[in-house]
Amino acid sequence: MMSLRYAVNCSILFTELPVEERAAAAAAAGFTAVEFWWPWPVAVPTSDEVDRFVESIKAAGVELIGLNLFAGDMSAGERGVMSHPGRVAELRDNLAVAVEIATRTGCRAFNALYGNRVDGYSAEEQDAVALDNLVLAAQFVAPIGGKILVEPISGSEAYPLNTAAQTVAVVDKARGRGAANVFFLYDAYHLAANGDDVMGALNRYYDTIGHVQIADNPGRHEPGTGDLDLAAVLARLAERGWPGYVALEYKPSSTTDRSFDWLPREQRSARS
Repeated sequence: MMSLRYAVNCSILFTELPVEERAAAAAAAGFTAVEFWWPWPVAVPTSDEVDRFVESIKAAGVELIGLNLFAGDMSAGERGVMSHPGRVAELRDNLAVAVEIATRTGCRAFNALYGNRVDGYSAEEQDAVALDNLVLAAQFVAPIGGKILVEPISGSEAYPLNTAAQTVAVVDKARGRGAANVFFLYDAYHLAANGDDVMGALNRYYDTIGHVQIADNPGRHEPGTGDLDLAAVLARLAERGWPGYVALEYKPSSTTDRSFDWLPREQRSARS
């Protein structure tokens, strides 16, 4: 059975540090791969902000393996702009910056949060816009070998993708429009929190998965703090020879460092 490769989500872990210090902290904890949500509150940060972020990745000596596209005001409850008819230009501008960061860091996976239902637009209109935007995003990242990820999330009643089946249906529609580089982001925590069949989704949609994220449920803390059988998830991924990363996207139950105790240090480096 092959060994899995792990990455740290530095937007939910190491939050006690400024964003530009988190990659170095992940490296100090033994990890060689990181991912981030969109690091800024706007779709297009300044050139200096981008430079500082990119340099923080390079200086830490880690690989940036995943980056969320701009998702709106997350603190206010927004969960993406892909399906928002009034934010298409904002998304296009954001994609240009994301591709710049990818070109400079080697990042090739981009999580495109679908977006909440919003007043003033029908679900059908939003879904049509989302499909157009997913195809657009896929076209933006294709020249660098990039892929677009779509995930179900929990905790937002207005977010329409709650299950693996709903999410894969969107992926299939995008692929039907020629966007072969759109994939399902398998997030074990969100699936469990929404009452979906976590292992069933892994087995049924394995060939559509482009990235994996984990956290225990309930609580969204490190493995072993809830009742989700993450050991079975990880074992199944290893059995299938999962070639990608497993990203730790959880909130520490105590300190960040102690939240890694479940994973021996020698297993944290993708270069081991």
